[in-house]
Amino acid sequence: MEYLLPNHCTSKTRLDGKTVVVTGCNTGIGKETAAEFYKRGARVIMACRSASRTQDAIDSIKNQTEGDTNVGELVFKYLELSFLASVRKCAKEILRTEKNIDILVNNAGIMMCPKTLSENGIELHLATNHLGHFLFTLLLMPRILKSSPARIINVTSSAYKWGDQKMHFDDINLDKNYTPSGAYGRSKLANILFTVELAKRLNGTGVTVYAVNPGVVNTELSRFVDQTVFPGASWFYNSFTKYAVKTPQQGAQTTLYCALDEKCADESGLCYSDCKVFEPEAVAKDEEVSAELWDTSCVLVNLEPSVDPFQPEKDDVSV
Repeated sequence: MEYLLPNHCTSKTRLDGKTVVVTGCNTGIGKETAAEFYKRGARVIMACRSASRTQDAIDSIKNQTEGDTNVGELVFKYLELSFLASVRKCAKEILRTEKNIDILVNNAGIMMCPKTLSENGIELHLATNHLGHFLFTLLLMPRILKSSPARIINVTSSAYKWGDQKMHFDDINLDKNYTPSGAYGRSKLANILFTVELAKRLNGTGVTVYAVNPGVVNTELSRFVDQTVFPGASWFYNSFTKYAVKTPQQGAQTTLYCALDEKCADESGLCYSDCKVFEPEAVAKDEEVSAELWDTSCVLVNLEPSVDPFQPEKDDVSV
């Protein structure tokens, strides 16, 4: 057992009979999160891009927990968040196989990659870190509502303060002034604004939503830094984080707190760091901007106006 920072998840909640969906969980914080859910008896849907790396993660988790009793299940589902067709296909498959979705953790992300457009023509940070999760969440929403009380965790970052702290609705691909750090920061701002707006729309349903800042963690998230900062920058970054900041297990604690702890069961739309609520800057709480982001996102992911994800689920579910 690694040493945990003072503020860590202390909940003893079991997840027997519960289904948890975690994106981007074959390494880093996501893997530690999935492993903890598995130890607590959950059926964990690991929604990731790489089947081989996810199988390696599954084998690793099972080896680490060999001899443990009352563990759950680990199931791979293919998901490429930046490609909307993949998001729809994955959501449809999960709806086909899972009767309940009790916890959804939108964990996957990319950081500071070169200027790139997704297959749908959207700036890659926004496409992956926000829009993919936005669509994924809304497609799963009827099943999540059916499973109420349920929780949704959106993993963000203090990097939401990077750049000019604007969504740039009039320049969605940042063609006028792209920087890797600014694009990443905008996507993390979108995570918080999505949480704020989603909490408003879920008020009274029994489904609560949380924005989590895990802190600076030694993970593979820095893999693009050599291309966008300078050659060798990722070595400096990872060397620093390895010794000075958090391990993936420590970085997963606030996600676990928001997913499991009884003390935050009735809280929704708030931001958390080190297992405590924190007050983000005003730009991340602007309800006019969060509403505009919602409407813009619906257009960008081609969500039909007639589709209302907050309506009770019908027996015949189609995506």
